[in-house]
Amino acid sequence: MSIKTDWNNFQKLFFHDTETGLSLDVSRMGLDENFFAAMEKPMRKAFQDMAELERGAIANPDENRMVGHYWLRNSALAPSEELRREIDETFHKVLEFAAKVHEGEIRPERAERFTRVLSIGIGGSALGPEFVSSALETAQDPMKIHFFDNTDPEGIDHVLDEIGDDLPRTLCVVISKSGGTKETRNGMLEAQNAYDRLGLHFGRHAVAVTGKGSQLSKYAEANQWLAQFPMWDWVGGRTSELSAVGLLPAALQGFDIDDLIKGAAACDILTREHVIAKNPAALLALAWYKGSEGKGAKDMVILPYADRLMLFSRYLQQLIMESLGKAKDLSGNQVNQGLTVYGNKGSTDQHAYVQQLRDGVNNFFVTFIAVLKDRRGPSMEVEEGITTGDFLSGFWQGTRQALTESGRASMLISIPEVNAFTIGVLIALYERAVGFYASLININAYHQPGVEAGKKAAGKILELQKRVAEALKESGKAMKADELANHIGHDDPEAVFHVARHLAANSRLGVTADNLGAEARFVYDKKFDY
Repeated sequence: MSIKTDWNNFQKLFFHDTETGLSLDVSRMGLDENFFAAMEKPMRKAFQDMAELERGAIANPDENRMVGHYWLRNSALAPSEELRREIDETFHKVLEFAAKVHEGEIRPERAERFTRVLSIGIGGSALGPEFVSSALETAQDPMKIHFFDNTDPEGIDHVLDEIGDDLPRTLCVVISKSGGTKETRNGMLEAQNAYDRLGLHFGRHAVAVTGKGSQLSKYAEANQWLAQFPMWDWVGGRTSELSAVGLLPAALQGFDIDDLIKGAAACDILTREHVIAKNPAALLALAWYKGSEGKGAKDMVILPYADRLMLFSRYLQQLIMESLGKAKDLSGNQVNQGLTVYGNKGSTDQHAYVQQLRDGVNNFFVTFIAVLKDRRGPSMEVEEGITTGDFLSGFWQGTRQALTESGRASMLISIPEVNAFTIGVLIALYERAVGFYASLININAYHQPGVEAGKKAAGKILELQKRVAEALKESGKAMKADELANHIGHDDPEAVFHVARHLAANSRLGVTADNLGAEARFVYDKKFDY
């Protein structure tokens, strides 16, 4: 694809909205009049699909669910009075709870007030709150936040070490729709154990964000947790940041969650526009379609030129890849769709992988994200007439021009500054673009069967681990992985090897090994059985 700059084309394809401050330039994505003409009918269908989704149609047919994250920022759109009331009540409950925590009315067991938050979740229950926290945190926030977002013991220990002596003043927010998500459950149990070791009642330091009647809800009620906030089956994890999942951690940190909602609502209004040139999410989805040939043929590189947006690419990886990476379309055809997303931040990446972007394999398109206001106060000059912010602006413009000269497609998104309102705008922009793109390629963007398959496979591995440990203990013999697999009647010695190697490396359940190579011999030693 030949890429060139053209002022007239730029003027036609440059979108700017005065109210939100959002700008989008897709003029270097190879979009022309023929492309827009060819895509007019599919986009009409995408607009219709989105309208039906917002009215409460079953937009996730595999799970027979509505998809209602747009109602979170405008409850009047919800299809029933009950849902409208629940959305509004939850928002006000979050605000009220956060205010009581900040004022010390809701307090820990042995301290005057909570000063830290430990958010425990996985996937959308972690990535959204982490992104918003990184984007908006300041030294003046009333509470500092930490995250358990994995089941990695060393990672858990690292976070607990960071919290240190402040654990008695730390409020735990446990986020799981079902309460059965293993990573989140494990993090909760690790946190509870840390409080137990201090002689503290975990329930006096914990709140739940979960589904009604879930395992977690029952556990929280039985153990007298401070509060519960709802997760609804019509809000998927990757689109849950503007539900209690994201609003509660944000409010506890002192962020203006009303502005987050207002930013998303303002962007929703823009992205309901049926004139493509006036709809930034439609332009974005069409740019993705053109850039990836409608089948994920090229990767999406996200380059935000602002430290506060560093985690945006991680957040978008889940939103985009979990939504669009599907084996079959809505008609049941095998399509293996998806868009691969990667990125970090500029100008750091100019010293990392921009070399390949310009001169290597042309298998991508870039999204530059610029923040127009680079500092809240005045800046010193690092060269005559030039500030650090001037350099940052120059770097993204220069890098984009260098990519253009090398025939590499790119687009530009800009916001006036990073604040709660503009973060809400960005979240809503990409949520809508994902919905439009899913319609263009005819897939269900709101389920995740591949994730469930991985969970089931992990469960089988853990069952195998029990069999391996029991077999070694009962036999008393040293065995190689293939011998051990044959002993227990398992047809995959490699899986047995990795399980036994894990146990031996951690001296778990009495399993030891003479080495950790492929020829290792595994044996039970009761002095390590704990």
